[in-house]
Amino acid sequence: MAFSLFRSNNTAKGILFNCIRAAVGLMCFGVGTYMTIQAGIGAGPWDTLNLGLSNTFGILYGTASIIVSCVIILIDALILREPIGLGMILDAIIVGKTVDLCNYLAFIPKQDNIWIGIPMMLVGLFIMGMSQYFYMAAALSCGPRDTLFVGLNKRYRKIPIGIYSLIILCIVTFIGWRLGGPVGIGTIIFALSSGPLMQLAFKIMHFDAATIQHQNLIQSLKVIFKKQ
Repeated sequence: MAFSLFRSNNTAKGILFNCIRAAVGLMCFGVGTYMTIQAGIGAGPWDTLNLGLSNTFGILYGTASIIVSCVIILIDALILREPIGLGMILDAIIVGKTVDLCNYLAFIPKQDNIWIGIPMMLVGLFIMGMSQYFYMAAALSCGPRDTLFVGLNKRYRKIPIGIYSLIILCIVTFIGWRLGGPVGIGTIIFALSSGPLMQLAFKIMHFDAATIQHQNLIQSLKVIFKKQ
């Protein structure tokens, strides 16, 4: 049988394969995130918050990211009643700790030249977009933040999901900035370019995220323990 990047989640082996696939994608996402931060022209909204928390409380970026992700997961599960999946849990842990590892290795210096910083930011965003393909194709749930936007939109349909995204990202950026997180032209580039670059990556990979049927944690556990 020919090797395929696509495996269903109807067996324990399939779930394991897709967990590894998602983990690799999330690690690449973390590397892309690290590049956007090292660009030195301001960070994305959530990164601004994570860096602000890191600076204020003297904790690692990854620790701040995990705390924020866990709070969002609790909101998703307890307030919005959205299903939690293995992919969401992996997302909460792996991305931030990959950024910590990159910071420890320090293989990309922090830029102080905007004409180097802007291309670095865009390359990082493209890497993040490509990595989202590998993560989302695993079909083990969306990330905590995406689930938050979707959950809000399901319950208050009169307000477009884009408005929720804009409001939350503005609040997150403001709080992060007040905590000392970096805000600059890169923050605007991130906000305007991350979506289109992700779509470009999906187009290159011929991937339609809307067709993915994600498996939640309960379903995954039933398959793993054969209680279907």
